[in-house]
Order: sequence, then C-alpha cells, then structure tokens
Amino acid sequence: MKVSWVLGFVGFIIVLISNRWGVEGFDFEDLNVTEVVSSSYVEEGYGGGAFSNPLMVGLTLIQGAAAKGAVCLDGTPPGYHIHRGYGSGANSWLIQLEGGGWCNTVRNCVYRKKTRRGSSAYMEKQIPFSGILSNKAEENPDFFNWNRVKLRYCDGASFRGDSQDEAAQLQFRGQRIWLAGMEELMAKGMRYANQALLSGCSAGGLASILHCDEFREMFPRTTKVKCLSDAGLFLDSIDVSGGRTLRNMYGGVVGLQDLRKTLPRTCTNHLDPTSCFFPQNLISSIKTPMFLLNAAYDAWQIQASLAPPSADPHGYWHACKLNHASCSSSQIQFLQGGFRNQMLNAIKGFSMSKHNGLFINSCFAHCQTERQDTWFSDNSPLIKNKGIAQAVGDWYFDRTGVKLIDCPYPCDRTCHNLVFK
Repeated sequence: MKVSWVLGFVGFIIVLISNRWGVEGFDFEDLNVTEVVSSSYVEEGYGGGAFSNPLMVGLTLIQGAAAKGAVCLDGTPPGYHIHRGYGSGANSWLIQLEGGGWCNTVRNCVYRKKTRRGSSAYMEKQIPFSGILSNKAEENPDFFNWNRVKLRYCDGASFRGDSQDEAAQLQFRGQRIWLAGMEELMAKGMRYANQALLSGCSAGGLASILHCDEFREMFPRTTKVKCLSDAGLFLDSIDVSGGRTLRNMYGGVVGLQDLRKTLPRTCTNHLDPTSCFFPQNLISSIKTPMFLLNAAYDAWQIQASLAPPSADPHGYWHACKLNHASCSSSQIQFLQGGFRNQMLNAIKGFSMSKHNGLFINSCFAHCQTERQDTWFSDNSPLIKNKGIAQAVGDWYFDRTGVKLIDCPYPCDRTCHNLVFK
C-alpha cells in the first residue's frame, strides 16, 4: 500500500513539473530528494529517505539579516536548521547548502517567491536530517555527532547574487544570505571549529564550489577545512537538438541577478560570466581540498539540460528520461559520448591534485548524500566495493586517497537508479 502510494505521489509530482516546465523553467528539485524513489528502493522496500524515521530539526530564522539586506526573493529573512554536535564532534561543523534549481526570468522568480525556494514564509518548520545529516552512527558513521546545519536556499542563484529588481519586487541577495548565515553560525560556536566541511547537493552543490575558498578563509589555518559537491557538476553540454539549453538558462540567471560582480575573478578575468557559473570552469582553480560526487548520467541534467521538451518536441526521449531501461542503444551512446565522456574530461585537471577526491558512479541518479539509501545502507551504491559515505570519510580524514570513477553503464549493478512513473 505504502509503495503504491509513493509511486502515485511521485508520478503526480512529475506530471505537475512536466506541465510547468515549458512556462516556468524546469525545477526537478521541487521534488525533495527523499520523495524521489529509485527502482530498487521501492521494489525491495529498503529503509532511508521516506521510509525511515529521521531526526526532525526545526527552522531558525536569522535575526537581523534583513537589516543587512540578507533576504529571500520576497524580502523575508533567510533561515537554517541546526542540530548540535557532542563528544568528539562538539567542535566539528558540517554545513549543507540546500539545492533547488534556479530562476532565470522575472516571471519564474516571481513564481518562485511564493514557494519555499523564494520565501521563508513558505519553508517547512521542520525538515528531516538523513544521510550525511543523520544523527545515528549506524547511518552516518563519520559525521553523526558533528554540528550539522542545513542553510535554506531562497535566492534562486546558488547563494551568489547581490542585486534587486525593484519593479518586480525581487531581492537577489544570495551572497548576503551566505554571509549572514556564516556570521550567525560563527557566533554559535563555529569559530572554534577544529574541523569543518562545506557541502551541498545540486544547486547547493554548485554553491559549495562557488563558496569553497571563501569558507576556508573564515577559519584559522589550523582548522581542517574541506568542501563536498554532490550532484553539482553541471556541464555546458549540447542538448539532443544541438542547442545549449542549460547555457541559455544559466545566461538568464547570470544576467538577471547580475552575477558578473560576484563570480570568482580567477574565472571572469578570462571567460564570460555565464561560463563562470559552470563548475567545469571553476574547479581547477579552487585551492581548498574538494570532493566531487556525481552520477555519470545525472538524472536532472538528462531531464532538464540534455533532453528537455524544447529540444525534443516529438518526445523521442520521453520514455528514456523516465526510465533508463527504455533508452535505445543510440540514446545510450549519446549519453556515453556527449555526457559521461565530457564529465570525465572536465575533471581531468581537478583530479590531478592529491588533495581532491572523486566518486563518479555510472548511475541515473541525482543527489546521493542526503538520501539514506544511497549515502550509507546495506545496499548503498559502490565503486570497487567502497560506498559513498566511506569514500567521503576516507578522503576527509586523510585515511586514504579517493579517486573512484565507475566503468560505463550498464556495468554497475549497485546503482539506485531514479525511475519516474
């Protein structure tokens, strides 16, 4: 009964998203990662995500943020969720930057400010902490007793904008939200951290790349500081029609929020601002140790960047996008050459640093740190018999170097592939 209800709910959400796609721009991440289910996850009933009893953590609004101009799209104050660490983790801090797509036009930013992605008035008062945010050692062996924080995302540009549109009553203040959040957490004890990890998934994974070196600079050199990007390696790819859907969308975000002022100078001094919103042009210049966790067949990018309806008006890719098992051999070939190979080329320079880590699995997935079934469970995805939580922990604590790249699809039988009904 529960399984069929979940499948029906997911299908309903996907239909809603599909219907809004052409008008508002695709926001796959309106679907919380715990609400998207994988085929093995549903059929076999593994715990985690929607099926477990995760810790529920309340929302804290940042007092005084509005006075600093650090506000959501609609002018409401930003917020975060915190669960305190203890014991050996009392002075260790994990910051998770929330994901949730972007808005690239006045129209969809106005739409967005009436949702939890643009206003704290619509944010959940409590959210589950699972996966890398779990407080249970059996679910999160390396970080369970750290101070764990989720900073909510309500600016529409990966915490990077600093401008406004007075006529549309839109505040693009992601950079100020980031700074206000960090200032608040520093005052709550993060300044005494001996270990810190900045993480994020999807648009939050891009944000963790954009803010990584800034985060490092907030701490003394004696503090161990690293960054983790989960499903944040968005590629400047050619779509199935030969166009550049994601570049066009990113161009809208960068132009609307005037990001050229806030994007890393190491990039904008030789590339255009839109190119500098793509991680492939940023990762090699980041000085702080970073871990890239990504699916080689990222479900969001396939749906929204490679084969959106605008690039596939006849729906040739529709079945393939819903279920990888329905992809033709030529479609798989496109995903291998036009996407997976591009991803591997994009990380070549990054992977040469001994301080950086990689886990690129050949799965049709998106965001694998916050879901319990993919982060750490009895059947978590593996590369060379190593799961994601172990790989991240080994890298963070310098137990061993981690540069794990999966063999091409369909060789990996451990994936929790996303299947949309």
